[in-house]
Amino acid sequence: MHGSDTPSAWVRRWSHLVPAGGSVLDVACGAGRHLRWFASRGHAVTGVDRDPAAIAATTGVGRVVQADIESGPWPFAGQRFDAVVVTNYLWRPLLPVIVNSLADGGVLIYETFAIGNETVGRPSRPDFLLQPGELLRASAGLHVVAYEDGFCDHPERFVQRIVALRKRPSADALPARHSLPE
Repeated sequence: MHGSDTPSAWVRRWSHLVPAGGSVLDVACGAGRHLRWFASRGHAVTGVDRDPAAIAATTGVGRVVQADIESGPWPFAGQRFDAVVVTNYLWRPLLPVIVNSLADGGVLIYETFAIGNETVGRPSRPDFLLQPGELLRASAGLHVVAYEDGFCDHPERFVQRIVALRKRPSADALPARHSLPE
């Protein structure tokens, strides 16, 4: 839930796909709920947010960068992560940058508001609401493991969620096995 210390259920559900000890980037990390979740699981964590108060709340949890990623340069140019996590944040020009920040075998775990949310609360501006299938299009070229687009009751909101993996270059003809939670 946005604004809480509890990690998103979507992030928790799919975090097992992040390689053991792998590096995790949390985009628009806020006060660090997902940084703490992944750090507690033994991952090297990096977060980015523009809010100095949010950054201050992450002290002692991995590497955190204060940056305005909407107006300034991407602070992780040339870096790749085993996972990129994004929740409750959308800046369309960054979608390709976020996808390109995945290492081979890396997992994208993304969850944010979708069109329809304007009928139940904020955000309500179309600039901050995903269009139908938008995360699927942004993840073209990745292997989609899970995707949802719909309405949630608690709290009421419309969301889109995706989990997608960058395939490792391999001569192995067998398909990768990605465990799906029951």
